[in-house]
Amino acid sequence: MKFQFPEITSRHIKLGAFALLAFILSVYMWPLRTVPTGHRGVITIGGAIKGIEQEGFTLVWPWQNLSVFNIRAESAEINNADGATSDQQPVKTSLVVRYSVMPDKVAHVFEQFSRDGNLDSYIQTASMDSFKAVTARYTAPELIAKRPQVASDIVAQIRQKSTMYGAQIISVDMTNFAFNPAYMAAINEKVTQEQLRQAAENKVLTVSAQQKEKIAIAEAEATARKAEADGRAYATTKRAEAEANALRIQNAALRESKDVLELRRIEVELAKAGKWDGKLPVNMYSSGPLPFLNLSDKPAK
Repeated sequence: MKFQFPEITSRHIKLGAFALLAFILSVYMWPLRTVPTGHRGVITIGGAIKGIEQEGFTLVWPWQNLSVFNIRAESAEINNADGATSDQQPVKTSLVVRYSVMPDKVAHVFEQFSRDGNLDSYIQTASMDSFKAVTARYTAPELIAKRPQVASDIVAQIRQKSTMYGAQIISVDMTNFAFNPAYMAAINEKVTQEQLRQAAENKVLTVSAQQKEKIAIAEAEATARKAEADGRAYATTKRAEAEANALRIQNAALRESKDVLELRRIEVELAKAGKWDGKLPVNMYSSGPLPFLNLSDKPAK
């Protein structure tokens, strides 16, 4: 038995076309839309902003238009930004500025500057203007010596200018300042000469310190020798004074004690006489003392 396809009539064709149109219209006019993470949905009617939708699902009616607006961090690169110092030296640098659109400024940025949140061109302009304005405040040597301060001033200036575009600055990376090659050679030569000058000054200071040290040591030694000599002289003087004083005392004592010594001698002789037993010595020597002779006729008791 053969299978027969049903006969396609004009009515079937009309129904199919209607169904296809209905499907296309439903897809096109489907009201449920999605706002991705890190974005905002800008609802417009006839080009006029009617609302800002958060991330997630949102209903968009056929007469409305949804524009997805980026508020995530973006980077703007500025290559060879040029400026001039206060002493008219040209200077260049390169910057990478990370920024994002402030969420509460989405409508303002969408209306005035960007339909998708890309502000690279505005940030680049603000960065170059800021670099020129800040470098004009410093001389070329100051840019090198005060680089952290200069970089801070440039970042502050970029932040200030970026607010008018509804952007907030996250970070600014900046390369070293580049000057004219001839000027850089002159700076290097000046630095070299300054280093040599400082080295010479340090050498002079070192020699001077060594000479002062030697003088101080010599003076200290001389002072020590003088103190030692003074000490010896003082000791000798004191000894001489003590000896002279002792002699004076001895002489005075001798002068005052002549009578005393004679009295003591007499007392000793009397003591000897008191102990004599009246007998004459048997032997007499020419050098010995003569004994007392008793001429009385009375016998000795």
